[in-house]
Amino acid sequence: MSGDATGMTAPDGWPGQLWLEGRTIIHLKQEQERPTHMPRGPAKNTGQGFLNPAMAPARTRSVLLLADALENDWLVTGEKPIRVLDALCATGVRVRRWRNEIPANLQQRLRISANDLDEFALNWTRISHITHPPEVIVEQEFEDDRHNRIPSGEIINGIHIQQLDARVAMMESAFQWVDLDPFGSPVSFLDSALQCLSRSGVLEVTATDTAALTGSSPSSMARRYGAKGLVDIYAHDDAVRILLGLIATSAARLDKKIKPILALFDGHHVRVSVQLKTSKEGASEITQNMGWRVRGEDEPYRFVTHPNTDQLENASGPMWIGPLWDAEIAGRMSEEKAIQMCSPSLAQLQQMRASGLVWDDEDIEYSQRELRRSVRYIADAADLMSRDHLLINLDSLPKWAGTGGAPKMEKIIAALQQLNFAAARLPDLEPVFVTDAAFADVIKIVQQLWTSNN
Repeated sequence: MSGDATGMTAPDGWPGQLWLEGRTIIHLKQEQERPTHMPRGPAKNTGQGFLNPAMAPARTRSVLLLADALENDWLVTGEKPIRVLDALCATGVRVRRWRNEIPANLQQRLRISANDLDEFALNWTRISHITHPPEVIVEQEFEDDRHNRIPSGEIINGIHIQQLDARVAMMESAFQWVDLDPFGSPVSFLDSALQCLSRSGVLEVTATDTAALTGSSPSSMARRYGAKGLVDIYAHDDAVRILLGLIATSAARLDKKIKPILALFDGHHVRVSVQLKTSKEGASEITQNMGWRVRGEDEPYRFVTHPNTDQLENASGPMWIGPLWDAEIAGRMSEEKAIQMCSPSLAQLQQMRASGLVWDDEDIEYSQRELRRSVRYIADAADLMSRDHLLINLDSLPKWAGTGGAPKMEKIIAALQQLNFAAARLPDLEPVFVTDAAFADVIKIVQQLWTSNN
């Protein structure tokens, strides 16, 4: 440990090197390579204080969703504060971005708590937040919680920081918004997260154990998620739905119902955001949204409540088979909104450069491109993903259509729309689009486009 100009004892390796995520300056450990913009997978873990830059898009979407909840009051709290917890905050990038990037007029309604058991990571959070304070510092006070006791920890520039086991932190107070982002599977933390949420709240969950969720590791999938998978072109969507299914069934046992807000497979992890409400009636209706995906010979798949003996070999589940997004909320997650809220102004960049940030014009271009990529295609697909839809992988179409290749996705989507079907590209590394057209209509269009172009 060493001294620092902030007056607190700095962790070993401080200050490291500066990086910009959104419009928040963060400190990386010196031994961590300077990230590339738009990384696609997990970076090399450098131990305590490690930041995975590939998770930046998920953090950007978290900023946008929390701001949207405040702007449009879909948590129905009126003017009351929203208690927000990052239960496994690591070096505190997400909580600092909430404080820095959510509009100033909304900040007074946020009561933000950052928790982690790692003292090194929390010290990195503290000194980062002191060195680079938010433009609006909220005089956040401890409030009486449901146990009528003052929670542990300290408040630094509007963020309550505490060092507890995540399960203890989640049970110490009630929250309206909980972010759960562990290394690997979130299963061991899920019940605590569900129990600490108020009667109406939001739970955001990250899972990086994609081998289990996609069926690549069948034993882990069965043990953690109680599911069976198939490793094929629908494995990513299966992973999202299996995680949602676990959350839904776990919530139902606590008399809570879920409503997915946004659920994605993003590179190397699954990220789902769900709204929960206490409702015995709603919890009892969970069976309407649980089932299996069965692959077929005349169509890519269909959802059934339970496969029969003949279908089981080609089925994955049980999983959530209901809508994956909220049309209105996801529909507001535009590229323009991401740039407006999360990209620094030229004046802010000048101040950051004065504090030591090395950020040139190419960095500015790439960082804005990354912000746009964080939400690309979401608004366009929001309506379809909130109701019954069909997912189609472009690369699978030649086999189904009997053609030598597939037309460009943009042409297929345009042709579907001309026939008054809805269609849109999905944010996935794979070339996937969504439509409400019947599969037979899609195949007919693919064959016509292929014939006219060849």
